[in-house]
Amino acid sequence: MPRFHSHRRLGMYVLVASGMCTVAGAHAKEKPTGAPGCAHESPQQCVTAALEAMGGRERLQQLASVRLQTVGHTLLTEQSYRQAPFITAYERDNITMDLVNQRLLKETKLTWPQSDPNQSDSDTTLIAGLDGGVYQTRFGDSPCSLGDLDAALEALALGPARVLLTAAAASDLHFEPAEILRSTSHAVVAFSWRHIPVRVLLNPFNHLPDAVETTQAFHDFWYFWGDVRQRIYFDNWKLVEGVTYPTNWVEERNGVVWSSTQSLIVEFDVQMDEKIFDMNAGAVKQSAASPGWNRPFSVKRATSLAPGIDLFAGSWNATVVKEPDGIVILEAPISGLYTQGVIKEARKRHPGMPINAILSTSDSWPHTGGVRQAVALGLPVYILDLNQPLLDRMMTAPHTIEPDALQKSKNFKGPHWKIVANKQEIGRGANRMELYPLRGASTERQYMVYFPEHHLLYASDTLALNDDGTLFDPELMYEVSQAVKRENLIVDTVFAMHQGPMPWEKVIAMIEKSRLTQP
Repeated sequence: MPRFHSHRRLGMYVLVASGMCTVAGAHAKEKPTGAPGCAHESPQQCVTAALEAMGGRERLQQLASVRLQTVGHTLLTEQSYRQAPFITAYERDNITMDLVNQRLLKETKLTWPQSDPNQSDSDTTLIAGLDGGVYQTRFGDSPCSLGDLDAALEALALGPARVLLTAAAASDLHFEPAEILRSTSHAVVAFSWRHIPVRVLLNPFNHLPDAVETTQAFHDFWYFWGDVRQRIYFDNWKLVEGVTYPTNWVEERNGVVWSSTQSLIVEFDVQMDEKIFDMNAGAVKQSAASPGWNRPFSVKRATSLAPGIDLFAGSWNATVVKEPDGIVILEAPISGLYTQGVIKEARKRHPGMPINAILSTSDSWPHTGGVRQAVALGLPVYILDLNQPLLDRMMTAPHTIEPDALQKSKNFKGPHWKIVANKQEIGRGANRMELYPLRGASTERQYMVYFPEHHLLYASDTLALNDDGTLFDPELMYEVSQAVKRENLIVDTVFAMHQGPMPWEKVIAMIEKSRLTQP
């Protein structure tokens, strides 16, 4: 089940499913009730039958390594500008798994649909083990993301070559109620791995594992959904060197199909050069110590955009606006911890003033990552009308594994949404704001914030520059310029989630240049 992804802008459209039963106690000796195909067997005996179906316990234990050449696609539920039906990313991978030493090497060629012309393909090399992982580049090793590290370890322990052996070794292996899969009632054996509940659905006729389920708090973008139910289907079984092995994996999260991966070549016990797993020790240590997306806020630098309007720049920007009667915070990004830090800084700069509102301008996951924190504090949150169904689900998503402020709240009465469907005014005086839905093909789920007294525009998640100073995805800013023209706004300066203040005339010139140079 080789799934390892790190993506940069993510805006989610997923359904929240309830968590699975937790595992408790050691039940290997219990008598099953209604386990299809294992009606008169213990959980251990049922797993043994599955091992035999795949080629035998001894054969699987003998596997020292697996090498896969795969092709796959991912439906960008977290990235699609207009939600379902989702746009798709494609990749080809060469994966080497050292099962003895629990190490993985993955070489990926990714085709990314939202790239600039002639920049859609990228190459990544991931190396990961029990102590951490790195991305290997010609410039040296850098720490891999916590999400990629978790996914690599999961592939090593719960992938097709090892999941049944992992189950057989679990002290808490037990049956759970049978479950229907592909119109067939399956036996379900369950156990815990690294404190994560795991369920394996075994076919009653051939005893093969048809699916593996977990409920966990992920450290990729699904982090924001709390307790996520993952199901990976195994299919397209092939007999390879005495092992019946699934060459297709289809992954669901919270009931939504996310990806499909097909292994074109499967090899066992391949020759491996130890040097391919060499990693910089410092980068490995950093990867394992990463907080993931639960990042704290720090004041690296602040820019005064106008008196009482302070931009705190970082990978994701936040802005504090002082009004005569309180404070408005522009964006609640990344995490509850990060947003809590922004609020603390706002109160430090303007002591005694209340927080009047939070503006969340997009469905992109960095924008919404701290909205649960704002809602837990009872703050009004201005959101776009089209984003309310998504955010409603996000607010009710269970976070029992890693409880946040909203999960812990005992008096939660629901979010205090302020819906932005048309022009809406906030505040008064020099720093008053006007909110405008963008409504473009790629900006449909964003709104911009205009400060009329300063001719200052916040463009949500649309303005970003490439390393060479050109616009990333010029269509986004073109749609902003159309909205500015439509609303008859006078703009001198523009800034955004990933970009500090820039002269509006310069941005318009960049838009025009990109339109002239498009192939």
